[in-house]
Amino acid sequence: MVFAQTSLSSVATRLTLDEYRAMEQTNPERHEYRNGEIITMSGGSESHSAIASNFLIYLGFLLRDTDFRLYNSDLRVWIPEYQCGTYTDLMVVNGEPEFNGNRNDEILNPMVIVEVLSPSTEAYDRGEKFRKYRSIASFCEYLLVSQTEPYVEQYQNQDRNSNDRWLWQVHSNIEQTILVHSLNVEIPLTEIYRRINF
Repeated sequence: MVFAQTSLSSVATRLTLDEYRAMEQTNPERHEYRNGEIITMSGGSESHSAIASNFLIYLGFLLRDTDFRLYNSDLRVWIPEYQCGTYTDLMVVNGEPEFNGNRNDEILNPMVIVEVLSPSTEAYDRGEKFRKYRSIASFCEYLLVSQTEPYVEQYQNQDRNSNDRWLWQVHSNIEQTILVHSLNVEIPLTEIYRRINF
């Protein structure tokens, strides 16, 4: 086994993809797979969990009678170009989910991804992870949600034939509403941050 330091956890281990998948089925901890390297995902705070839940509940209500499907952090996204399996805080799929081969725990076609930022993962979520997500053809909107203040960064793909034209918008007023363009729904920051004390 090879051990390495990483920003997501204190220890990374190398396993085959089959070993990783077998481990994820029985292990209470979640791990990210990065081309053979296994990274333990750190646990979230109470605020992190509450914000992700608020987002899930509100967005789930808005999408209940549509073809969009909403998934929490229990389901992995598989990113073929990078041989990476990772977990989002929340993702939306348009229509039926596309699974990786015969698996039912690895989604290939997220359209919208939401990440609640944590001190240990913020740089990764903004940088390398976002770069990996952009290699997914269906992916067109990304929301990064602060847990320390009312602050949401929204990235929208301006050219579905390319992954390098993204519009960046900041929502920092608790009275603002976010238009999630690809879903055609509006989400007030007051709902995202419901019962969150800063």
